[in-house]
Amino acid sequence: MATDLKIRNASIFSLLLFLSFLLGSSSAATDHDLRITNAERRIDLSSHIIKVFLTLKVENKGTSPTSEVILAFPPAQIDHLALLKAAVSGGKKKKKTYTSLDVNPKLPDGPNGTKYFSVTLLNPLKANEAVTLEILYILTKSLEPFPSEISQSESQLVYYRDSAIILSPYHIEQQATFIRTASTKVESYTNVEPTNRSGLELKYGPYVDQPPHSFSPIIVHFENNNPFVVIEDLVREVEISHWGSVQVREQYTLSHAGARLKGAFSRVDYQSKPSVSGVASFKQLLARLPPRVNSVYYRDEIGNISTSHLRLDLKKSELEIEPRYPLFGGWRATFVIGYRVPLEDFLYESTDGKQRYLNFTFGCPMAETVVNKLTIKVALPEGSKNPTVVAPFTLEQHLETTYSYLDIMGRTVVVLEKKNVVPEHNSPFQVYYDFNPAFMLVEPLILVSIFVLFFLACIAYLHGDISIQKHKTP
Repeated sequence: MATDLKIRNASIFSLLLFLSFLLGSSSAATDHDLRITNAERRIDLSSHIIKVFLTLKVENKGTSPTSEVILAFPPAQIDHLALLKAAVSGGKKKKKTYTSLDVNPKLPDGPNGTKYFSVTLLNPLKANEAVTLEILYILTKSLEPFPSEISQSESQLVYYRDSAIILSPYHIEQQATFIRTASTKVESYTNVEPTNRSGLELKYGPYVDQPPHSFSPIIVHFENNNPFVVIEDLVREVEISHWGSVQVREQYTLSHAGARLKGAFSRVDYQSKPSVSGVASFKQLLARLPPRVNSVYYRDEIGNISTSHLRLDLKKSELEIEPRYPLFGGWRATFVIGYRVPLEDFLYESTDGKQRYLNFTFGCPMAETVVNKLTIKVALPEGSKNPTVVAPFTLEQHLETTYSYLDIMGRTVVVLEKKNVVPEHNSPFQVYYDFNPAFMLVEPLILVSIFVLFFLACIAYLHGDISIQKHKTP
């Protein structure tokens, strides 16, 4: 009996192993049968935030359908990958439509540490069918200043490293890469025939019949004096008051991530020769705030800063600010921005009427900035329960408790954190919570109680005799 049971278990194990082998073989065959018939990559190096637009025409030349397409990235780019999006395009040029696709990391890694991401198609790609994918990915901290130190009158030169051939797990029949630099001053670039340069654009290719995992390293050395604005730490505090407003306070720790300043800073040269002196520095920032803002303030550790301009509009508000001193490479500045917005613009009720939710914009209001670490703290009204967050990307989150004026039990604070944030992360997110309207009477009752006790104390003081009198002896 025991022998029969062992034989049966061994047979089941062998069958499962065989099935898993078949599934693995089928998947591998499907990946092998996919081919990229045409690939075009456009790399924008005009800013310190690198945007790459990749168009892939993928064809299934096998016999079985597949529901995913694999993207490959070299290990040097993974730590700097801030955003990765994929969409499928359809229609003609003038009436093209784009439908977003899910993108997720895929294991195991490829050869030489290649990292994979899986793009899930809307419908399985059948044999002899083709689909065109539009890929956008953004890289940060991928421009290396060289030289690493420059004087006040020198321009900033940077290195960019990549591959002339698109890294892919599939065979690519035809491909080309276009690199747009920030200026026409290009010190040097790697030549991989055919390579052409015209104005701001470098073209690598076309290259034909490149096998999977092909790689050809290139370096482009060019001038880039655009501000390398990096916010090392940003804390946005959003406090909801059901009495009519949402108060926002933002704490910035900002730095210039470009080539460091060599030598002393001369303000005379900086002001007298603005087109030559300090071309790689910056002294102004633009913050895009919500419409209908009020009670706006801007200050640093010393106090209020008057060098700011606020432009109000029905659709947006723009705040131009200027730190106390211009920022060169390696320099830092810390400051605070605060404002109020009407409650009805951001707080809504759910469709079932059981919950309320805050609809706010994630990300950094500053234009063209990279945020190393962004923390958003949403302080809910006292008495709020069961908070949930709906966001378009993955966030680290936890709950805290804080106390404000007239609070008894404390307020629930939803803390959201994300690293390596770029302007494309400026998307709406929602915080849902349960709230009993009876809690709105707590603060007025506390105030009324305080005033009643105060008046009772005054009456007792006026009508009572608390003087000390001498006792008369008979």
